[in-house]
Amino acid sequence: MSVVDLFTPRDSSTGFSLLTVCTGNICRSPLAELYLRRGLADLDDVAVSSAGTMAVDDDVMPDQARALARSFDLEPDAHRARFLFGRDVRSADLALALAREHRRAVVAMHPRASRYTFTLREAARLAHDVSDDEIAEAMPGTGASTAERLRAAVGLLASRRGTVPAADDPIDDDVVDPYRRSDETFVESGRQLVPAADVLVDLLRRAAASPGRVR
Repeated sequence: MSVVDLFTPRDSSTGFSLLTVCTGNICRSPLAELYLRRGLADLDDVAVSSAGTMAVDDDVMPDQARALARSFDLEPDAHRARFLFGRDVRSADLALALAREHRRAVVAMHPRASRYTFTLREAARLAHDVSDDEIAEAMPGTGASTAERLRAAVGLLASRRGTVPAADDPIDDDVVDPYRRSDETFVESGRQLVPAADVLVDLLRRAAASPGRVR
Protein backbone atom coordinates (compact mmCIF):
# COMPACT_ATOMS: atom_id res chain seq x y z
CA MET A 1 0.00 0.00 0.00
CA SER A 2 1.36 3.43 -0.97
CA VAL A 3 1.43 6.49 1.27
CA VAL A 4 -1.28 7.96 -0.97
CA ASP A 5 -3.52 4.93 -0.41
CA LEU A 6 -3.35 5.59 3.32
CA PHE A 7 -5.08 8.91 2.83
CA THR A 8 -8.02 7.69 0.74
CA PRO A 9 -11.02 8.73 2.87
CA ARG A 10 -14.05 7.06 1.32
CA ASP A 11 -15.46 4.10 -0.56
CA SER A 12 -14.14 4.25 -4.11
CA SER A 13 -17.53 3.26 -5.51
CA THR A 14 -18.99 6.72 -4.84
CA GLY A 15 -18.45 10.07 -6.55
CA PHE A 16 -16.01 12.72 -5.40
CA SER A 17 -17.33 15.20 -2.83
CA LEU A 18 -15.63 18.56 -2.28
CA LEU A 19 -16.76 20.69 0.68
CA THR A 20 -15.81 24.31 1.37
CA VAL A 21 -16.22 25.68 4.89
CA CYS A 22 -16.18 29.11 6.52
CA THR A 23 -18.08 30.68 9.44
CA GLY A 24 -21.42 31.96 8.16
CA ASN A 25 -21.43 30.31 4.70
CA ILE A 26 -22.38 33.62 3.11
CA CYS A 27 -19.08 35.14 1.95
CA ARG A 28 -15.94 33.05 1.55
CA SER A 29 -17.11 29.44 1.32
CA PRO A 30 -19.92 30.10 -1.20
CA LEU A 31 -17.52 32.03 -3.42
CA ALA A 32 -15.09 29.11 -3.24
CA GLU A 33 -17.94 26.65 -3.89
CA LEU A 34 -19.17 28.50 -6.97
CA TYR A 35 -15.69 29.05 -8.36
CA LEU A 36 -14.52 25.48 -7.83
CA ARG A 37 -17.76 24.01 -9.17
CA ARG A 38 -17.30 25.93 -12.40
CA GLY A 39 -13.65 24.91 -12.67
CA LEU A 40 -14.48 21.22 -12.23
CA ALA A 41 -17.84 21.23 -14.01
CA ASP A 42 -16.86 18.93 -16.85
CA LEU A 43 -15.40 16.21 -14.62
CA ASP A 44 -17.57 13.15 -13.99
CA ASP A 45 -19.18 12.49 -10.61
CA VAL A 46 -17.84 15.57 -8.81
CA ALA A 47 -20.10 17.36 -6.32
CA VAL A 48 -19.11 20.70 -4.76
CA SER A 49 -20.94 22.10 -1.74
CA SER A 50 -20.35 24.49 1.15
CA ALA A 51 -21.38 24.98 4.77
CA GLY A 52 -20.57 27.18 7.75
CA THR A 53 -19.50 26.41 11.29
CA MET A 54 -21.88 29.08 12.64
CA ALA A 55 -24.21 29.41 9.66
CA VAL A 56 -27.86 30.34 9.97
CA ASP A 57 -29.71 28.11 7.52
CA ASP A 58 -31.11 29.91 4.46
CA ASP A 59 -29.21 33.17 4.99
CA VAL A 60 -28.34 34.82 1.69
CA MET A 61 -25.02 36.27 0.62
CA PRO A 62 -24.68 39.99 1.44
CA ASP A 63 -24.63 42.49 -1.40
CA GLN A 64 -20.83 42.88 -1.30
CA ALA A 65 -20.29 39.11 -1.48
CA ARG A 66 -22.71 38.79 -4.39
CA ALA A 67 -21.00 41.65 -6.20
CA LEU A 68 -17.64 39.96 -5.68
CA ALA A 69 -18.99 36.67 -7.06
CA ARG A 70 -20.39 38.45 -10.11
CA SER A 71 -17.01 40.08 -10.73
CA PHE A 72 -15.79 36.54 -11.48
CA ASP A 73 -18.84 35.84 -13.69
CA LEU A 74 -20.47 33.64 -11.06
CA GLU A 75 -24.17 33.67 -10.20
CA PRO A 76 -24.66 33.86 -6.40
CA ASP A 77 -28.38 34.54 -6.01
CA ALA A 78 -29.45 30.91 -5.55
CA HIS A 79 -27.04 30.32 -2.66
CA ARG A 80 -28.51 29.73 0.79
CA ALA A 81 -26.39 29.23 3.89
CA ARG A 82 -26.17 25.80 5.47
CA PHE A 83 -24.95 24.80 8.93
CA LEU A 84 -22.04 22.36 8.98
CA PHE A 85 -22.77 18.92 10.46
CA GLY A 86 -20.48 15.99 11.13
CA ARG A 87 -22.15 14.01 8.35
CA ASP A 88 -21.01 16.66 5.86
CA VAL A 89 -17.42 16.19 7.00
CA ARG A 90 -17.61 12.40 7.02
CA SER A 91 -18.98 12.26 3.49
CA ALA A 92 -16.37 14.61 2.01
CA ASP A 93 -13.36 13.50 0.01
CA LEU A 94 -11.77 16.94 0.22
CA ALA A 95 -12.68 19.62 2.75
CA LEU A 96 -11.34 23.11 2.09
CA ALA A 97 -11.46 25.46 5.05
CA LEU A 98 -11.20 29.16 4.35
CA ALA A 99 -9.19 29.74 7.52
CA ARG A 100 -7.30 27.66 10.06
CA GLU A 101 -10.08 28.03 12.62
CA HIS A 102 -12.46 26.29 10.21
CA ARG A 103 -9.99 23.49 9.60
CA ARG A 104 -9.78 22.94 13.37
CA ALA A 105 -13.59 22.85 13.59
CA VAL A 106 -13.86 20.32 10.77
CA VAL A 107 -11.25 18.01 12.29
CA ALA A 108 -12.85 18.30 15.73
CA MET A 109 -16.07 16.95 14.24
CA HIS A 110 -14.32 13.99 12.62
CA PRO A 111 -10.62 13.50 13.51
CA ARG A 112 -10.03 11.27 10.50
CA ALA A 113 -10.81 14.30 8.35
CA SER A 114 -7.34 15.64 9.16
CA ARG A 115 -6.19 13.45 6.26
CA TYR A 116 -8.29 15.31 3.70
CA THR A 117 -8.88 18.75 5.21
CA PHE A 118 -6.76 21.77 4.31
CA THR A 119 -7.24 25.47 4.21
CA LEU A 120 -7.71 26.48 0.59
CA ARG A 121 -4.49 28.47 0.54
CA GLU A 122 -2.61 25.64 2.28
CA ALA A 123 -3.84 23.22 -0.40
CA ALA A 124 -2.64 25.60 -3.10
CA ARG A 125 0.77 25.89 -1.41
CA LEU A 126 1.06 22.10 -1.29
CA ALA A 127 -0.10 21.78 -4.90
CA HIS A 128 2.26 24.42 -6.25
CA ASP A 129 4.89 22.98 -8.61
CA VAL A 130 3.55 19.40 -8.44
CA SER A 131 4.75 17.82 -11.68
CA ASP A 132 2.78 15.63 -14.05
CA ASP A 133 5.18 12.81 -13.21
CA GLU A 134 4.39 13.15 -9.49
CA ILE A 135 0.69 13.07 -10.27
CA ALA A 136 1.09 10.01 -12.49
CA GLU A 137 3.04 8.22 -9.77
CA ALA A 138 0.22 8.84 -7.30
CA MET A 139 -2.57 7.64 -9.56
CA PRO A 140 -4.35 4.29 -9.12
CA GLY A 141 -4.17 1.68 -11.84
CA THR A 142 -5.66 1.69 -15.33
CA GLY A 143 -9.44 1.89 -15.35
CA ALA A 144 -9.71 4.02 -12.21
CA SER A 145 -12.68 6.36 -12.10
CA THR A 146 -12.38 10.14 -11.99
CA ALA A 147 -13.36 10.05 -8.31
CA GLU A 148 -10.59 7.57 -7.52
CA ARG A 149 -8.05 9.73 -9.35
CA LEU A 150 -9.17 12.84 -7.47
CA ARG A 151 -8.94 11.02 -4.14
CA ALA A 152 -5.40 10.00 -5.06
CA ALA A 153 -4.62 13.66 -5.74
CA VAL A 154 -5.89 14.55 -2.26
CA GLY A 155 -3.63 11.87 -0.85
CA LEU A 156 -0.72 13.36 -2.77
CA LEU A 157 -1.41 16.76 -1.21
CA ALA A 158 -1.55 15.22 2.27
CA SER A 159 1.71 13.37 1.68
CA ARG A 160 3.45 16.68 0.93
CA ARG A 161 2.76 18.07 4.38
CA GLY A 162 6.07 18.40 6.16
CA THR A 163 8.05 18.38 2.92
CA VAL A 164 6.74 21.63 1.40
CA PRO A 165 7.89 24.71 3.37
CA ALA A 166 5.26 26.20 5.65
CA ALA A 167 3.87 29.67 5.02
CA ASP A 168 6.16 32.45 6.20
CA ASP A 169 3.31 33.65 8.41
CA PRO A 170 0.57 31.16 9.41
CA ILE A 171 -2.07 33.78 8.56
CA ASP A 172 -1.03 33.41 4.93
CA ASP A 173 -2.90 30.09 4.90
CA ASP A 174 -6.16 31.95 5.61
CA VAL A 175 -8.50 33.93 3.37
CA VAL A 176 -9.38 37.18 5.13
CA ASP A 177 -12.93 37.37 6.51
CA PRO A 178 -14.66 40.30 4.77
CA TYR A 179 -18.02 40.06 6.56
CA ARG A 180 -19.31 43.51 7.57
CA ARG A 181 -16.08 45.08 6.39
CA SER A 182 -15.13 47.42 3.57
CA ASP A 183 -15.50 46.82 -0.14
CA GLU A 184 -11.70 46.75 -0.29
CA THR A 185 -11.62 43.84 2.18
CA PHE A 186 -14.05 41.89 0.02
CA VAL A 187 -11.82 42.52 -2.99
CA GLU A 188 -8.78 41.38 -0.99
CA SER A 189 -10.57 38.17 0.02
CA GLY A 190 -11.15 37.47 -3.66
CA ARG A 191 -7.51 38.18 -4.47
CA GLN A 192 -6.50 35.59 -1.90
CA LEU A 193 -9.15 33.00 -2.71
CA VAL A 194 -9.26 32.85 -6.50
CA PRO A 195 -5.57 32.28 -7.29
CA ALA A 196 -5.49 29.49 -4.68
CA ALA A 197 -8.59 27.91 -6.21
CA ASP A 198 -6.98 28.11 -9.65
CA VAL A 199 -3.93 26.17 -8.46
CA LEU A 200 -6.12 23.48 -6.91
CA VAL A 201 -8.39 23.19 -9.96
CA ASP A 202 -5.31 22.75 -12.13
CA LEU A 203 -4.01 19.94 -9.93
CA LEU A 204 -7.35 18.13 -9.81
CA ARG A 205 -7.93 18.45 -13.54
CA ARG A 206 -4.45 17.12 -14.29
CA ALA A 207 -5.07 14.22 -11.92
CA ALA A 208 -8.38 13.43 -13.63
CA ALA A 209 -6.65 13.39 -17.01
CA SER A 210 -3.46 11.62 -15.95
CA PRO A 211 -2.79 8.24 -17.57
CA GLY A 212 -1.07 7.09 -14.39
CA ARG A 213 2.22 5.27 -14.24
CA VAL A 214 2.93 1.89 -15.78
CA ARG A 215 2.68 -0.68 -12.97
